[in-house]
Amino acid sequence: MIGFYDYTVLLTYISLVCSVFGMTQAIDGRFRTAIVCLAISGLCDMFDGKIARTKKNRTKDEKLFGIQIDSLCDVVCFGVFPAMICYLLGVRGIVGGVVIGYYCVCSVIRLGFFNVLETNRQREEEGVNKYYRGLPITTMAIVLPLVFLLNFCISEGSFRWILLATLLIVGTLFIVNFRLRKPSNKMIALLVLIVGAAVVVILLFSRYRIVRMPVVESPLLGVMTDNSSDSSVRLLHRP
Repeated sequence: MIGFYDYTVLLTYISLVCSVFGMTQAIDGRFRTAIVCLAISGLCDMFDGKIARTKKNRTKDEKLFGIQIDSLCDVVCFGVFPAMICYLLGVRGIVGGVVIGYYCVCSVIRLGFFNVLETNRQREEEGVNKYYRGLPITTMAIVLPLVFLLNFCISEGSFRWILLATLLIVGTLFIVNFRLRKPSNKMIALLVLIVGAAVVVILLFSRYRIVRMPVVESPLLGVMTDNSSDSSVRLLHRP
């Protein structure tokens, strides 16, 4: 089989599986579960690099594979997954669609640029890079659970605008060229505690609900030959 199979990539795959499962839960309206899956994915991403570096005899191909697979999974976990949650929570319409697309493009740019920098760096030096260039994409696993707490104290309309602003600001910070020092172990522990507390509050008290309205589209040929106003799209409201 192609690829590399050892414990160094295990957390990366667990992170991906959690995010894919979280997507299915978000589609079904189980946002508490989806937010928990996002937080778990972020937790796995925090430690996958540390675990990978415990294997001292990794070949160059194994290191490069780790860089690529980490970024590919991050696109899904912290690019597409948060965008999907925000869409399902109400970030829609023309403005919402543009901002979601912008966030996803910024995510891909940030990860592609990281791959180039990290690949070149590992050719010249060993060890861990002490700085990020731009905001790391994993930040969304911290920001979104904290933002989700606001649904307890503001209206749904305001909450959607805050989600939209979050996508716009965080996405922009992905591609702004600034240096950010990587957090120490103490800072990582503090972030885990903060996000963990937010997740517990969400699990215990969140009652956020979305009224889903499935859209049933008529065949395009029927739309072109039928002049009735409701032939193209029918909205079915669940009781």
